Amino acid sequence: MTTTPEYRHTGPQPPEPVLSVRQVLALERVLAGEPEVVAGAGQLDRPVRWVHVAEAADVGVMLSGGEMVLTTGVLLAGDEARQAEYVRSLHRAEAAAVVLGLGRAFPAPPEVMRRAAERCGLPMVVLHRPFPFAELTEEVQSRLVRRKYAAISLSETVRTALTGLITAGAPLQGLLDEIARHSGCPVVVTNLAHRVLGTAGERSAVDDVLRDWERIARQAGAGAADGWIHAELGGRGERWGRLLLCGYRGEPATGRLLADRGAEALVLHRMLGGGSAHSWEEQSAQSLLTDLVSGVVPARQLLPRARAAGLPVNRRTFVPLVVRDRSPEGLDRVLRLLGLPGIVAELADGTAAVLLSLARDQDAEALTAHFAARLRAGAPAVVAAAGPRTGWEDVPAGLREAQHVADAVAGSFAALDLPDVVRLKDVHLRGLIRLLRDDPQVQSFAERELDGLLCAAEPELLNVLRTYLATGRNKSRTAQLHHVSRPALYRRLEAIQGRLGVDLDDFEQAASVHIALLAHDAQQG
Repeated sequence: MTTTPEYRHTGPQPPEPVLSVRQVLALERVLAGEPEVVAGAGQLDRPVRWVHVAEAADVGVMLSGGEMVLTTGVLLAGDEARQAEYVRSLHRAEAAAVVLGLGRAFPAPPEVMRRAAERCGLPMVVLHRPFPFAELTEEVQSRLVRRKYAAISLSETVRTALTGLITAGAPLQGLLDEIARHSGCPVVVTNLAHRVLGTAGERSAVDDVLRDWERIARQAGAGAADGWIHAELGGRGERWGRLLLCGYRGEPATGRLLADRGAEALVLHRMLGGGSAHSWEEQSAQSLLTDLVSGVVPARQLLPRARAAGLPVNRRTFVPLVVRDRSPEGLDRVLRLLGLPGIVAELADGTAAVLLSLARDQDAEALTAHFAARLRAGAPAVVAAAGPRTGWEDVPAGLREAQHVADAVAGSFAALDLPDVVRLKDVHLRGLIRLLRDDPQVQSFAERELDGLLCAAEPELLNVLRTYLATGRNKSRTAQLHHVSRPALYRRLEAIQGRLGVDLDDFEQAASVHIALLAHDAQQG
């Protein structure tokens, strides 16, 4: 089945090149004729699609709309009824303007024509100095042709650049950056609920847009904002998003071309496996949470992005979580099932961040525990949490704390008796060793203590040692977790003690080996 992209603006061709009446009157050759606007001054931004020289009284039947008509009025002189009808016929034909060269026929602006033009809202311009109409026609037509060529060239340049990015497997952000480069203004892609899925453009300008996003999205959607151009995204009869050029400063026709070409590319990107609108939401959440965790961008600068992404941020309690061994999709399903507002994103393979946004009167601890219990009902998982934060500025530190907790118990949660929600107070020595893992002296200590096992390259013995120490030297529990008999476990423990030259029944020696093993595991990742 063929999927046809759908856009707000129809037609694949570049927009018709135009000049406004005001732009034509500002041309150097026209200024030489001393133009004066005598009627319709409020309509000077009308587009001029072509220039037509005509003296016939019934010129309106020869027009198709958008023409600037040049005349000396030689066939209208002395007949006021014909003068008024001439103007009315131009209005009916949707002419852009009428330019009258003063001379023998009309030494001064004819009042009848002026009044008729004013009533119709048709710009009427008189030229006080003799002016060869051929020069004006040549000037305007050549400019329109150049604009037509430029529009075609721009259309192909943008299409080629975006298609090349798609072919190279570029992500959504790459396409948006390219669109922003050509448009010179912030670019935003949203879903139908106006939630921001991606942005591009100068960071400060994008932040200005997102800071007042609800109002801006409303005005742009209603077509009430000048320079805010949007193209719908969709296919197979279904709309699923919108591309918005925010405050485009160029000509509207060029802006519509850029929006259309961008929409084409985004739909194609999705069709060819670049993701669904839902995956774009995941990418948006991942970018936001990654920036929060890294701390490279101050939290206050990320607040508009969070709000535009649909996360409630006013008077909220935020709960930062990091979850291991659950996909972002699975976490998102649990959030929706429990009706908890928040965003989810993958930080690394097997690790996802969750930021809950709860009302101030909700019990954050109880809801976090409920979320973790529901999540762990199907299979074991580590749910690491930082304490609730009431200030947005404290969220990055909370996410880093939750990540630290999750890393501290990584790979050992099966052997540890962990609560549904693991917090900093639960990781004890593991947390400290995690913080010191890059210290050269700690690394040397770990290698020295474990040398007998590391050199022998016997990962099974290392795993048995890890479980034995994590369970508090519980032989029954260790044998159960490794699915071996007690006598088999004893033999392995004897082998471990022989290779390390230690007595694991001695508390101090066992503690030393345990610390070394924790440091080794932390260094390994």
